[in-house]
Amino acid sequence: MAAAPTEAPAPAGPAPTRSPDSPRPAIGGPARIASGPLWVVLLAGLLCFVTFYAKGGLSLESMTTGEIVLTLAGGALTAAAVVLLARRMRGYGIWSVGLLLAFSALTAISVVWSVAPAASWQDAGRMFAYSAVFGASVALVRVAPARWSAILEGVTLAAVVVCVYALLTKVFPGTLAPSVTYARLEEPFGYWNAIGLMAAIGALGCLWLGARRSGHALVSALAYPGMGLTLVTLVLAYSRGALAALAVGVVAWLCIVPLRLRGAAVLIVGGLAAACVAAYAFATYALSSEGVPLAQRTAAGHRLGALLAAMVLALTLAGIAIGFLTSRRPPSALARRRAGVLLLGLVAAAILAFAGALAHSHRGLTGSISHALDSLTNPNAKTPPNTPGRLTAIASVRARYWNEALEVFGAHPALGAGAMGYQTARLRYRKAPLVVAHAHGFVVQTLADLGIVGLALALALLACWLAAAGRATHPFNRRWTPWRAWRNVTGREGRSPGWRRLPPQESHYSAERVGLLSMLCIVVCFGAHSLVDWTWYVPGVACVALICAGWLAGRGPERSGAAHASAPAGAAPGAQEAPAAGPRPRPRSLREIGYPRLALAAAVLAGALLAAWSQWQPQRSEDARQRALEQLATSPTAALASAQLAVSRDPVSPLALITLADVQQAAGQPAAALATLQQAVREQPSNPQTWLALGQYELAHDPPAALAAMRAAVYLDPQSIAPELLSAERKDPEAVEIYNDYVRALRASQTRQPISGARP
Repeated sequence: MAAAPTEAPAPAGPAPTRSPDSPRPAIGGPARIASGPLWVVLLAGLLCFVTFYAKGGLSLESMTTGEIVLTLAGGALTAAAVVLLARRMRGYGIWSVGLLLAFSALTAISVVWSVAPAASWQDAGRMFAYSAVFGASVALVRVAPARWSAILEGVTLAAVVVCVYALLTKVFPGTLAPSVTYARLEEPFGYWNAIGLMAAIGALGCLWLGARRSGHALVSALAYPGMGLTLVTLVLAYSRGALAALAVGVVAWLCIVPLRLRGAAVLIVGGLAAACVAAYAFATYALSSEGVPLAQRTAAGHRLGALLAAMVLALTLAGIAIGFLTSRRPPSALARRRAGVLLLGLVAAAILAFAGALAHSHRGLTGSISHALDSLTNPNAKTPPNTPGRLTAIASVRARYWNEALEVFGAHPALGAGAMGYQTARLRYRKAPLVVAHAHGFVVQTLADLGIVGLALALALLACWLAAAGRATHPFNRRWTPWRAWRNVTGREGRSPGWRRLPPQESHYSAERVGLLSMLCIVVCFGAHSLVDWTWYVPGVACVALICAGWLAGRGPERSGAAHASAPAGAAPGAQEAPAAGPRPRPRSLREIGYPRLALAAAVLAGALLAAWSQWQPQRSEDARQRALEQLATSPTAALASAQLAVSRDPVSPLALITLADVQQAAGQPAAALATLQQAVREQPSNPQTWLALGQYELAHDPPAALAAMRAAVYLDPQSIAPELLSAERKDPEAVEIYNDYVRALRASQTRQPISGARP
């Protein structure tokens, strides 16, 4: 591509009424650039709480608490924003919020047909918490749009804090991560790709922080050490998907943000320093190998910590020096143009060198590309080791998960197997006894869980959000013609509607617009990574993307007035909205607020409370179930009451029903225990867990009947039944022998024919 100027050129025609780096006017209030540190700390603290408490989103107890906090906080903020909004304001972002709520509702309704209704219920709680976060961000931007910089600074601060903690687990493994034996960074999420994505988001935030012209110069200088820390974290996580997502985000930022040279300076300086630290870590056996004794890891970690401290100090000084020099003597237009050409030349040279190396390899250029594609899509590919060598490996087990997800989708094309049903439904199609909860890809996971209907709803949400984000940011100085203006544009001006270039007086880049474009790049980075991983289910990183996405959806277009006024009634389609003479007044009394708005705020609060109560029930059921198991040895009567309470709190939980059956059997109620297990099978006939529990119970009472249940369980999960589940001490050796023969035949043939007694 041709070299582009690092700053927006002065537009031809009338000069804009605001300076290029001034913010857009606040919606319903005066324009402000600076944001108080309290806003930044509050947002960063919330994101850190979600990250460190909910972790990877795999623990029911921590997820329940995190979901309730997010739901109640989001509902309260949204209700407050509804009350405080100025009168007659456009509801930007409402369609996006509505579609996300519809997707969450589909997730909840899928409990009806899900193969794992308990998991679907829990996933619905997560989705409603995400909807609360997104809706609160949409509402807050309407109340306090001048706080846009606090959003970016808070996100960046949270990402850097998480990265620092991840690196400290490498520096002080004996204190922070004594049981972790992998070379890859994985804390605090417990998942290395999640920490890699958080580092990529932090790097994009540092890119904006170091390139911006507004804000305190010392804070901007801290972007250099922040960039170094996030890049070191990203590399030491050995996450190829996060590296690819960062590349997508950086390319997008350099393409749509005009501060290219300033951003390139932060990226190059921070990248060089991070490369030195990463090279040392890769060359150190105790830091780059698995199963290293704790004493060796501790000694090597202390040396790594000293190197990281030196890197932070050097980058801080470099950031201050670069900021001072560029402010005293800014580079001329010719120097910026030459620097841009040089950078583009270096990128082109690197691409040509890589292509030349492939062309001179033993497979040749086309052969190397074909081999890479085959390795990437081969479902039987060997998993790369958790060492630095995986950064250059192509093979991945994701193709295996994706194939299984597509097979589940083929069996349930319309509505899928139910939210989070992939984990249970894949057992029918897996070829190895691996425990996998997610399909490692949002699209394939949605197809397997919610089918065509779910994917169509997700695509509609994406299209609606893209339109809303484009309305606020105008990437490449272009915008879509509003649908109301299409007839006006085509009929009066004779031009076709479409993605048209902005008028010169609107094409300037304010400080806020640069920040919004940076938010857009963060969301793009998260979306690219979610296509190849399950980080959508990790609350810490998902909330970052949801906050930025909600802010973009609710911001609305830039106007020359101080507020976004609705077009007057009866105006011609496409008529420009009249700018208000001043900020819209906030309501100050109940009469000014109006009863409809109060009713809407009350409905939001009621919905948040109802969602929080629903999110709490699975954990309450699990608590009662655990209490029943503890009481079983001492008080069977109390255990029975606790087990029945667990079922009443979560009637779709197979674990609750199986525990109730165990307690009933221990209490001398075998008929009731059998009836409970049969009820579990009737309610969840496609879940091998219920058939297996029924078969194990009947083995001690009616071995021939147990055979039918076991056959159904083996059909639904051929890899799950181990020979030790049956022993020679059973009352019916003939049934045991028939069952063993059946298991051997099934595993040998990998048949897919239905079996009597199973209803998948």
